[in-house]
Amino acid sequence: MFDLVVIVRVPEPDDVAPVADALARMRPLCLAEDGCVSWEAYQSEADPARFVLVERWASREHWEAHDAGEAIQGIYLPEILPRVEREVHPSAPVRRRDR
Repeated sequence: MFDLVVIVRVPEPDDVAPVADALARMRPLCLAEDGCVSWEAYQSEADPARFVLVERWASREHWEAHDAGEAIQGIYLPEILPRVEREVHPSAPVRRRDR
């Protein structure tokens, strides 16, 4: 599995609603891609200009192939990326280590 967490901040208040809409439109496209196990976008209730994307892919290769898909090419790059600041974090679940 390849897990990814993306933290997004929208600096301009007028861009928050368009970014939220674009993320909602991305979800079904991402879920339909080969290797997408789950894809969720969350908007902070405390700070509506902050979003967290939590993605799980079957492999890093599947995630890398996702860059060529409609969600990224048709929505993320033209509609979201110009409006946001982001942090991309390949991540792993925290597990208890036995002593």
